[in-house]
Amino acid sequence: MPSPSRASGTVLRDRDFRLLWAGQAASQFGAQAGQVVLPLVAVLTLDASTGRLGALRAVEQAPILLFSLFAGAWVDRRRARDVMVVADLGRVLALAGVALAYPLGVLGLPVLFVAAFAVGVLGVFFDVAYQASLVRLVGRDELARGNSALEGSRSAAQIGGPALGGALVSLLSAPVAALAGAFFFVLSAVSIRRIRRKEALPAPPRERRNGRLWPQIREGLQLVARQPALRSLGIASAVFQFSFAALMTVYLLFLPRGLHLSGAAVGLALAATGPGALVGSLLAARLPGRFGHGRVLVAAAVLADGVMLCVPALHGPTAVTVSLLMGINFAFGVCSQLVNVTLMAVRQAVTPVRIQGRVVATVNFVGMGLTPVGSLLGGVLADGLGLRSGLLVAAVGLALSPLCMALSPLARLGRTLPL
Repeated sequence: MPSPSRASGTVLRDRDFRLLWAGQAASQFGAQAGQVVLPLVAVLTLDASTGRLGALRAVEQAPILLFSLFAGAWVDRRRARDVMVVADLGRVLALAGVALAYPLGVLGLPVLFVAAFAVGVLGVFFDVAYQASLVRLVGRDELARGNSALEGSRSAAQIGGPALGGALVSLLSAPVAALAGAFFFVLSAVSIRRIRRKEALPAPPRERRNGRLWPQIREGLQLVARQPALRSLGIASAVFQFSFAALMTVYLLFLPRGLHLSGAAVGLALAATGPGALVGSLLAARLPGRFGHGRVLVAAAVLADGVMLCVPALHGPTAVTVSLLMGINFAFGVCSQLVNVTLMAVRQAVTPVRIQGRVVATVNFVGMGLTPVGSLLGGVLADGLGLRSGLLVAAVGLALSPLCMALSPLARLGRTLPL
């Protein structure tokens, strides 16, 4: 394990950590914006149907199911910095290909499917690599603070990134917005490439050359399956991500087609999640220690999922509708950020440092593996029930996640976490 931050003893003042943090934040915002930009290219430029939009989102999310476990074991045997740089540059090429295909007259759904799958695969490797890289760059006493910073930027990107994507599409044409989104991956690659410190890999050279991946993958699976908090976290995450994937597929159709909002109005409504995420980050530093991690998790999840039930009921003038959407998205941003950061603290506290990468990959596999199916379900709901009813069903499904938390060991976590 490398030594703690050299000059100040504080990871936030360490040059290499700041480069990692800046690159990770840029990459996460680019990835989350792309998850909105590519579907909007399909809807606004190619007039894709609900079923095809669901298929596109499923193709982009399928690599989580297909490659997460492999990525966890693979990254544990290589330098995370190099993995992240390659992943960033690969996504630049994929998004640039979408932008260039439009003036060449070859932009179609097959091009979007290929780009979405490539972005998804590279995103899986980047996410595992950045979370594994921290334990190789800083001392153990700085892990909690470093992970809190990285998880905060990731959670903010998950909530604010879609707003950024909507804003890019509202200001630019959808294909050009894809190229603009690629700029974030360029920033990430440049920042991460400047990290100087040599990583301390968890496996010795001989094991990295000759060790089989499956025994290492199995170790991460077994820990998540046997550890009560990790197992509950995975189940609750799976329920939420499955329902949220379905909801977002219908949501991205409901705003322009059901509420007849312009691209600028959609971007404005989604942008409200950004300030909400900032407030949620501030609350996450205080509330769990005051009221208990379990209470905060369940209460915040109930509020986050509950406000989304209001969306299908929206009617009326555009100004009123957009104002209400901004309020709903702000509240969702606050509570979702609070849940994400608190869950990160739980996962870090109960996971041995040497298998952080594999546990991250396993939790991602369990929690987000069904998102492609959820996206397809969203298209089916929109086609079969209509936009409002389909959105309502998906929003009701979100309520199962806090129910899982309330019935699990997570709800009994107190003010301090087990180490």
